[in-house]
Amino acid sequence: MKITLLIPTYNVEDCLERCLSSAADLADEILVVDSYSTDHSLEIARRFGARILQRDYENSAAQKNWAIPQASHSWILLLDADEWLSPSLHAEIHRLKSAKEEPVEIGFWIYRANHFMGRRIRYSGWQKDKVIRFFQRDFCRYESKKVHAEITTTGNVGRLASRLFHNTYKDKTSHENKLRRYAQWQAQDYDLRTGRITVVHTHLKPAWRFFRHYFLQLGLLDGYPGFFVAYYGYFAVRERYRALKDFRQSSH
Repeated sequence: MKITLLIPTYNVEDCLERCLSSAADLADEILVVDSYSTDHSLEIARRFGARILQRDYENSAAQKNWAIPQASHSWILLLDADEWLSPSLHAEIHRLKSAKEEPVEIGFWIYRANHFMGRRIRYSGWQKDKVIRFFQRDFCRYESKKVHAEITTTGNVGRLASRLFHNTYKDKTSHENKLRRYAQWQAQDYDLRTGRITVVHTHLKPAWRFFRHYFLQLGLLDGYPGFFVAYYGYFAVRERYRALKDFRQSSH
């Protein structure tokens, strides 16, 4: 088994080295697909011997679908720059790579251990978060959703036992700006399946999202960060329907 470590990047100098350090020794190729970073991201990538391709960013699924066929090897370990392998996950992938025969699976689900505002989030609805990040190049592509797309495949997908670390939070301003970008992209995904926008969308759905994260999914047990996970869930839903309203007005 030969592995391409694939990382999409844009101005990620704050976390790219941690990501690369956790997985570079598993890779027979490091492929960084960059959206014209203006910080030191590419310098960090070059220190690890990465092959760098650059492409304008449309959305996460489109960028990854363009990048996957560029990989030189049939197995891909795809990490976002704000993710990194736990030691146990590194060891698990190393065992697969070193085995005499390749797995019968064409990909693997990996559960994520999410961090937010400096703390591990153990509740808040994030405890079952999983992604397909180790897979065969020729059998897997991302669905066409613009936000939170997942890999689709007709093959057999297994599951790894160890967790992938993920830290989605930089600071309040960056996080809110990211959620607004996501809302603008989601507006196009939601347009055809959403009827007339009412108070249900603009008030009740955001409030329900907060209630679900904080109370039903026990975000209150995550302390101060758990409250903000719930708040940003509320914020994301509210911004989604604001963006959808703006999208429809601009389309007419």
